[in-house]
Amino acid sequence: MLVFSDVRKSYRNLEVLKGLTLSVPRGSLFGLMGQNGAGKTTLLRIAAGLLAPDSGELLVGGIDVRQRPEEAKRLIGFVPDGFGAYDNMSVLEYMSFFASCFGLGGRNARLRNEELLRRVGLFERRDSLVTELSKGMQQRLSLARALIHDPELLVLDEPTSGLDPLARGELLDMLSEFMTSERHSVLFSTHITSDLDRIADMVTILDAGRVIASGSRDDLLEMWVMVRGGVADLTDDLSSRVRGLRRHSVGWEGLLPAADLGLCGPGVVAEAPSIEELLVHLAKEYKDA
Repeated sequence: MLVFSDVRKSYRNLEVLKGLTLSVPRGSLFGLMGQNGAGKTTLLRIAAGLLAPDSGELLVGGIDVRQRPEEAKRLIGFVPDGFGAYDNMSVLEYMSFFASCFGLGGRNARLRNEELLRRVGLFERRDSLVTELSKGMQQRLSLARALIHDPELLVLDEPTSGLDPLARGELLDMLSEFMTSERHSVLFSTHITSDLDRIADMVTILDAGRVIASGSRDDLLEMWVMVRGGVADLTDDLSSRVRGLRRHSVGWEGLLPAADLGLCGPGVVAEAPSIEELLVHLAKEYKDA
């Protein structure tokens, strides 16, 4: 559905994306993680057609974004990190405005707007000013707006940031509902690893503009084990295979390829890693390299 091939992007002298290659399959709920400054927002803005890469190729639904940008953009719905200012608009006026941007008007726009507001639970608030909505409601409204033109790819930048657990769960459920159609795909970034555990089937970890891990969530977790032990347990062979090694006064910890578990002695504790531990230790490994 979405393919980045050797994409590069710089701001002045700072290279933010460094030959990034990534594929988001059709029908996937694709989660993007990385520390601040990893390049997530830049990647998403390029994916949404809001930012042009310096070089490389970007395909959306098989369409070259550089050669046919307007055609590609019609396949994409984008929810940015932040609602923006629409002080004097009601919820329905907000939806009608964006419907007109996609050439929808009259009865078709009214029916589509009503359908989407019901879907996100805001139909009863259609006459409220958008500034009167809670942050969770504004995020649901942003989602409804992104769906106006029936896109195939939904791109969201930190959609659950700042939401309480109930509002976060409601939004994640709506993304899962969007995926009931096989032609739909979702690409979203998050700092909240439980979001990935709840809905993502594919995960990519970025660091300093490069992909450092990517694949199905289950496969990534099965590829690695979290290992911990005392100072005497860290042999040279084991040390050479542990990723993101952290030493402390009484021992050490890090990620070990599951295939190398045979290197561990009886004093080493091995556990299934979390997505957050993958992020932290693989990013440390990359920085230390």
